[in-house]
Amino acid sequence: MASLYVAAGLSFGRPAESLKARRMVAVRAESINPDIRKSEEKVVDSVIVTDLAKPVTAYCRCWRSGTFPLCDGSHVKHNKASGDNVGPLLLKAK
Repeated sequence: MASLYVAAGLSFGRPAESLKARRMVAVRAESINPDIRKSEEKVVDSVIVTDLAKPVTAYCRCWRSGTFPLCDGSHVKHNKASGDNVGPLLLKAK
């Protein structure tokens, strides 16, 4: 209950630093790709870029990644829960 008060900015006489503030986000399992290439199992696009530090960099397109804007694979869980087929955008070094 105390974390709820901190999240709302209320500490009720206690220093807010002493309470662990937790960020809570409710995410519904809704499709975020209503009609793009729905016949494919997973929509993944690749772009060739000349100046990249890594050979491949994956960017999130499901908005569920804990490392946003980079992809952490959260689309797999999202796709199973929603029936969606969204995948990352891959930037590949030339």
